Amino acid sequence: MEKRTCDVAIVGAGIIGVMVARELSKYQLSVAVIERESDVGMGQSTSNSAIIHSGHDPEPGTLKARFNVRGNKLWYQIAPELDIPLENSGALVVAVGAEEQDRLPALMEQGRENGVEGLEILSREETLEREPHLTPDVSGALSTPSAGVVDAFQGVLGAAENAAHNGVEFLLNTEVRGAIVENGTLRALETTSGTVEATWFINAAGVYADEVMHLAGDHPEFEISARRGEYFVFDENAFHVNTVLFPMPGKKGKGILVTTTTHGNTMIGPNSDYISDKEDHAVTQHGLNEIVAGATRLVPDASPRYVIATFAGVRATGNHHPDGHGRDFLVERSATVNGLINLAGIESPGYASAPAIAEYAVELLREAGVTLQEKPDWDPIRKRIPRFRDMSHPERANLVAGNPAFGRIVCRCEEVTEGEIVQAIHSPIPATSYDAIKRRTWLGAGRCQGSFDYPRTMEILARELGVSMTEITKKGPGSVFLYRQTKEEVI
Repeated sequence: MEKRTCDVAIVGAGIIGVMVARELSKYQLSVAVIERESDVGMGQSTSNSAIIHSGHDPEPGTLKARFNVRGNKLWYQIAPELDIPLENSGALVVAVGAEEQDRLPALMEQGRENGVEGLEILSREETLEREPHLTPDVSGALSTPSAGVVDAFQGVLGAAENAAHNGVEFLLNTEVRGAIVENGTLRALETTSGTVEATWFINAAGVYADEVMHLAGDHPEFEISARRGEYFVFDENAFHVNTVLFPMPGKKGKGILVTTTTHGNTMIGPNSDYISDKEDHAVTQHGLNEIVAGATRLVPDASPRYVIATFAGVRATGNHHPDGHGRDFLVERSATVNGLINLAGIESPGYASAPAIAEYAVELLREAGVTLQEKPDWDPIRKRIPRFRDMSHPERANLVAGNPAFGRIVCRCEEVTEGEIVQAIHSPIPATSYDAIKRRTWLGAGRCQGSFDYPRTMEILARELGVSMTEITKKGPGSVFLYRQTKEEVI
């Protein structure tokens, strides 16, 4: 097995890991990202509400509150650099009835204590003027104008591609199996792709962050519990909301929301169920009933008849309880294992907090004495694949004139072209499966859910990767579409 040596090894290519990788790519360091899946962002980072939270909800004084508010500001700077779809939609915490209306001032004061700007309590009339689809029983709302919605996968991919462009190595399909600790210092990780030696290791392994810690002999008491949240996506021709609509928060968190998305669909969810299997991404009838009941309390038009897609995400809920506070992120330089930084228990608002967590992780390295010399040629800019659907007719004509593949539609619902698919396959973080193409181009995400484009997309993947059609997978190893030729002899 191959042995690699680098200055910093990051475990996990979710939003936390890739944001740290991009931040470290600014400096003259050798950096590697270890990811067990076949693509970046295949865990909770892209199976979530895709919201850049304002920071009004976390308990004051927690890392969640600190990093959420800072991360929110950083996202509006980073998104244009990385060509990430981000809409400053704002959000409303909707009160239904007098009792909930009376709780809005305390929620606003908590947000102000966290440093959130622009908070305002709206009357019933003002709330309905902004969101006509809301229930007529609405009594008011807390407006949080700094909130936004993001393309969650493009956020991960944009940071990863920019990090790769600036010299970071990505080791995909690579699972951590063991750790080599000598005299209290983590020296190397044993993986399915060989040994990775580094001076520093950053644990951003999501739902498996506790297991990485335990392999290194750190925090035996720390455990991550998996909480599954289900989501339902509506046809874009169904009803629309203009912003993110939260119910009043409860014991389980922010509650079941109704939200706009950067793709034009409306989405509802999530519920919150503790599960024993960290890989359980099942969508259930019980979950659908629970989420529709919660969503229609805010928006009566949220009928399940218009649902075109479903998915579930698994949150990494840690048991870290700092003095005087509830459950919080665990973001630290290990006190017991030298060379290890833990970024664990990063549940909501983890996506919004990611740039701030990455910024802080670099400061932890600096405080530990790591020399951080900036690269004179570091490039903050990344451009995503051209999106044919969003172009004007003259723009389309120019694109096709330069590359005729952009004139061949493969996905009719989303108007995704062969040119987009080919560029995704040959991008800095290559798309090598059907779902990887889907995440990058939105192919197969429309009304027919891929029924039309599957065969052609598989042909293009086989051609561009130089492999047989029987080697093309839906989502990586173990998910092939085809096993043999139709008339092939079976022995």
